[in-house]
Amino acid sequence: MQRRTFLQAAPVLLAPGLAGLPGLAGAQGYPDKPIRYIVPVAPGGGSDMVGRTVCERWSRALGQQIVVENQGGGGGVIACQNTARAPADGYTLMQGYVATHGTSPATRKVPYDAVKEFTPIGMIGATPNILVIDPKLPIKNLKEFVEYVKAHPGQISYGSAGAGSLTHLTMELMAQQLGIPMTHAPYRGVAPALTDTIGSQTQAVFPGLAAALQHIRSGRLRALAITGNSRAPQVPDVPTLDELGLKNFDAVQWYGVVGPAGIPDNVVTRLNETLNTVLKAPDMREKLGGEAVEPMPMSAPEFSDYLQKDLARWTALAKAQNISLD
Repeated sequence: MQRRTFLQAAPVLLAPGLAGLPGLAGAQGYPDKPIRYIVPVAPGGGSDMVGRTVCERWSRALGQQIVVENQGGGGGVIACQNTARAPADGYTLMQGYVATHGTSPATRKVPYDAVKEFTPIGMIGATPNILVIDPKLPIKNLKEFVEYVKAHPGQISYGSAGAGSLTHLTMELMAQQLGIPMTHAPYRGVAPALTDTIGSQTQAVFPGLAAALQHIRSGRLRALAITGNSRAPQVPDVPTLDELGLKNFDAVQWYGVVGPAGIPDNVVTRLNETLNTVLKAPDMREKLGGEAVEPMPMSAPEFSDYLQKDLARWTALAKAQNISLD
């Protein structure tokens, strides 16, 4: 399925404050035609909203149209292949995210190299994952959860949005560190996984914060811990896993921008600096708040390093836990 939306830019001038950014002078001829921005999911949903929200303002900052094009299918494989094969001129970009450049390449053979075939442009932002349980269980915190699982061997199952998904691998990473064996129940999407935990068919799930928030607030799910480097403002009483002694849990559902390998440095600089200016706007946090996404502006090298470390994290886990979907 493809859907295109033209985001109209301001006529000629750059947005206020952008003309003097370092690196822009060397890329003054770019862009001189519309930019294609591929979102690797069907229209609607969180990832699509993030892309359209950012591109609406980014087009104005660049002084050029951005054409948002949805390319769902294959878990992002189709979009990744089309992006990697496009000319490396800065006129085809893609919204990469944790599945396309992290969990999927870590757990299955994909027909693209998540590192070598792409140019990292910049991070957009991320939302944490949150450990939630059936509130009917006699558990109030992570310590009690670990004790309960160990006291009921073979009886505790958890749902996920599907085998190899972030919701699956995050729970496996936690279970590995805590030494608590649980049975995995994969679903087709996070919504049915949440429904079955609410209905006591499974005991736990580790969804993205946006998907779980309404159920936490209504009391239908109990939150025990959250990923990321700091507590989420939407659930300030929920501690991070790092606070609770577990390391390597800055794992989040992230969104960023990539293009084909070989985009010229001056074009990358212009794209990165204008993107970061958009993300630093005072109201952008509020704009992305519907999906609990926290803006995370980074330089292109910082984003490249982030991508490689995230892929290495999930690849190591998949190997250690023998998770292979081929």
